[in-house]
Amino acid sequence: MSNIIGHVNSVESFGSVDGPGVRFMFFMQGCPMRCKYCHNPETWKYEGGTDYTPEEAFEQAYRFKSYWKGGGGITVSGGEALMQMDFVTELFRIAHEHGVNTALDTSGAPFTREEPFFSEFTELMEVTDLFILDIKEIDDEKHKSLTGHTNANILDMARFLSDSGKHMWIRNVLVPTVTDDEGDLRSLAAFIDTLETVDRVEVLPYHTLGLYKYEKLGIKYSLEGIEPPTKEQTAFAESILKR
Repeated sequence: MSNIIGHVNSVESFGSVDGPGVRFMFFMQGCPMRCKYCHNPETWKYEGGTDYTPEEAFEQAYRFKSYWKGGGGITVSGGEALMQMDFVTELFRIAHEHGVNTALDTSGAPFTREEPFFSEFTELMEVTDLFILDIKEIDDEKHKSLTGHTNANILDMARFLSDSGKHMWIRNVLVPTVTDDEGDLRSLAAFIDTLETVDRVEVLPYHTLGLYKYEKLGIKYSLEGIEPPTKEQTAFAESILKR
């Protein structure tokens, strides 16, 4: 058994939206971004959660293999899973040895072509069947305001995945008055059009289901008063991004 330890915030046995089929979900601790609409602020800190070795994590997930028909498998999300890349790589390596489909849900924020990250990322890429990339906002200044982080390296990651032939889903959270600018949506669509391996584009309507967590943690919620998008607003964004 390896001495790699992953800090896991929570698990979900029957995920149905984060990858094909039914998924066993691991939500990791730690995230470098501070997205204003984040519904999992309890995952921001690297510390906390439950510690697993990759072998222990796989064993827990593999008990549900009978439900993974139709391309199901294991998805690792966050927080930001790339903050614990050694754990995810080893977990996915074990999964591939057992013929299990793997998916990584990521914001791409830690991505860089500098070493040692880049070599480690290419190892992870070899055992990842699907990357679910959350592109929060195409305009870099707005992205910085929304997340506290540039999007330049995130867009570079999308290009690298495309150039490497890796399958992707692209996600964008639609927040009225924040990420719903028509020009930005069209710019994001134009960027996605340059990628060769995008299998699906999803518009995720903003919601406030995690608001109580901010109150519990004593964190000010900066989007207070903003309502979720209407069906018409969501449909309009989808008409642009899912063309």
